[in-house]
Amino acid sequence: MINRLTLLLLLSVLISTGQENDSNLFSITPELLIGITGESNTSFPDRGLQKQAIISLGWHHTKHTKAWASYLKIPKTGVSIGYTNLGNKTELGEIFTIQPFLEFNAFKSKNISVHLGTGISYFTIKHHPITNEFNKAVSTDFTWSFRLFMYYNMIQSKQINWRIGTGYAHNSNGHTKLPNQGYNSFLFSLGAEINTSKKSFKNSTPVKAPERTISNYISIRTGYGLNVLSEAFDDKESVYTISGEYGKIYNNILKLGVGAYFRFYEAYYNYISNNESLVQNGREFSDLKSNAFANALNVGITANGELLLNHFGIDLQFGINLYKPAYKIDWRINQGWGYVPRTIPESGGNFRLGDLEESYFKIKRTISARLGLKYYLIGTAKKTTNNLYIGAFINSNLGQADFTELAMGYVKVFKFRNR
Repeated sequence: MINRLTLLLLLSVLISTGQENDSNLFSITPELLIGITGESNTSFPDRGLQKQAIISLGWHHTKHTKAWASYLKIPKTGVSIGYTNLGNKTELGEIFTIQPFLEFNAFKSKNISVHLGTGISYFTIKHHPITNEFNKAVSTDFTWSFRLFMYYNMIQSKQINWRIGTGYAHNSNGHTKLPNQGYNSFLFSLGAEINTSKKSFKNSTPVKAPERTISNYISIRTGYGLNVLSEAFDDKESVYTISGEYGKIYNNILKLGVGAYFRFYEAYYNYISNNESLVQNGREFSDLKSNAFANALNVGITANGELLLNHFGIDLQFGINLYKPAYKIDWRINQGWGYVPRTIPESGGNFRLGDLEESYFKIKRTISARLGLKYYLIGTAKKTTNNLYIGAFINSNLGQADFTELAMGYVKVFKFRNR
């Protein structure tokens, strides 16, 4: 369900890009990439160089009818369609990807740009416990995809911009099915940005940005997510979230705030309520049974940043978990050796439970993160006082996916004032 809803949100991005762009310059960018596919797990299959072919369709926002376009100095928005050969077609397969993206100049240079894309990928080969047991990167047909690149313009003419780039690509299913170690790739790129309009690349000069403003805001959000506890407990179960946020909006393009979240994990609650192995009397987590509901909760505080692009927002959140007692169960089951069954014998078996004394456990239990896309009912360029949004997000424990989420939220914006 989450993947379908996420796809609908991404399609709305593409439709809106075509309807609302303030550009008279459209480009097509074919791109070839090579790089390495990181090892997702122990005994990961051998592989050669990763190879990608991407075509990006982009609108250059040159008319500056929107404040965000002026502040970002002729940004480009659009969609990328890509093909990836992971270097081992038999065990890793191929990837087909669609990604809405944002690209803008960096370091006050016309020749250096940053590219940020997020979307959905389809995999031709995935993990199978018998026929493909050593590929634990993904176990679903569809995953989230993320791309962060930096480009340098080598040769620029009126109609063609030859450029090179380097960056990072990631794929994960958001913990909706295990195993989900994910793919992490590091790549180099050669591309040609082809201008299809009469206007020259070189004549695209940014105009003076609008007046500098600041405003306060408050926001509340409810979210519904899905995750699985482990390979042994592989049913998708719900994660419910309520969160609040307070902060400031700078120049009607950048939101910075702080907040708090309250989450309830159905997987934790069911494990405790069903008296599974690690919470049985006499075992190490039997105390969690004293209040299964409270011990299935997660409470934390956050620092939030969001880039406002009128109807759309790119949202990034870092958090600190103040309370997440059942994560100890999660770690013990998922960070050991081998496949941990539902019933854990006292001895024997080709597995070992995760070690709670590891420093990495303490870090992962404490640090959370969240990345996603929002769609605002009313474009933020109108500086409306009250607004609603829907969003699709991936939440993580440190850098590892925790759950995939669909959310609805309300934002109250106070009066804008000049800075």
